[in-house]
Parts: sequence; C-alpha cells; structure tokens
Amino acid sequence: MKQLLLLRHAKSSWDDPDLIDFDRPLSGRGLKAAPLVGRELARQGWLPDLALVSPALRSRDTWRLVSAELPAKTPAKFVQALYEASAADVLAKVRQANAATSSLLVIGHNPGLEEFARRLAGAGSDAAALKKLEEKFPTAALARFLFDGDWARLALGDAQLTHCVWPKDLR
Repeated sequence: MKQLLLLRHAKSSWDDPDLIDFDRPLSGRGLKAAPLVGRELARQGWLPDLALVSPALRSRDTWRLVSAELPAKTPAKFVQALYEASAADVLAKVRQANAATSSLLVIGHNPGLEEFARRLAGAGSDAAALKKLEEKFPTAALARFLFDGDWARLALGDAQLTHCVWPKDLR
C-alpha cells in the first residue's frame, strides 16, 4: 500500500500589504499549528519518505516546523509547479514520484490541493473523514490516503481517504 499525505500550508500572515503572495510568512496561528501536525504524523507513524513542497515561504516554513517534529530527517523537494497548482497539476507531480517511495507528503495550497483531495477519495473512504473534507480543508489540514499500485498510475477516485485532521483537532 502507498500512503499519500496532503497538507495545506499553515495559516499565513497578511500583516505586510507590500509583500507579494509568494513571500507571505506564517502567522502566529500558523507557527503554532504546523508543529502540531508534525507531532501527529510522528504519533501516528505516518512518516513520509519524501516531501514535495511548494516553494512559497508559508509552505517552506510549514515544512520546516513539521519536519522538526519527525523522528528522522525526511528529504524534501521544493516544486515550483505546486504553487498555485490545480488539482491536475498536483496529480501530475504525485505521479512523478519514484516507485520506491512508499509514503509521500505534499504541501501545497488551496483551491487546487483541496479539489485534488476531494476528487482522489474513492470507494472505501472513511465516512467521517470524507464528510470533514467535503466541509472544508482549512490551513494546516491533513488528509491521509492509501492506495494499491504505482504512483504513475494513480487516478482520481483511486485512493481511500482514511483520515482528515484539522489543527483544532490536535490542541
């Protein structure tokens, strides 16, 4: 079974109106939420072999705080195509994962990441997790999927959503 973890970046700050979107840092709330998600990944044993991270500052900072909570160093690739990515763009990047990767974490942005998560969930998905995901996918939300097969052949509707975790669940 392959594991795909989709994480929306933590809450960003809008305090500096002169910053371009790409350079917005995390807000105080985001700085608190990201480590909680990292601790939950470690507690559950949902450890990625690789992280694909949008290069936007808020995504990089989310990864820095999440990865600091993991028991082992996880390699990360900063992927420009994940910034402002559509659901199809996210799927394309996931499909490029090395076949030897059994657990992949993607850190990105809405609306593309949320749309991808909703469309990826197929038969056998956990009803409560699916209901949460359909309600919304807030900042620092994490969706966990399992599927059989190769990354290159992953299609929408092919994965089983097992968990949808919001930061408020972790406090």
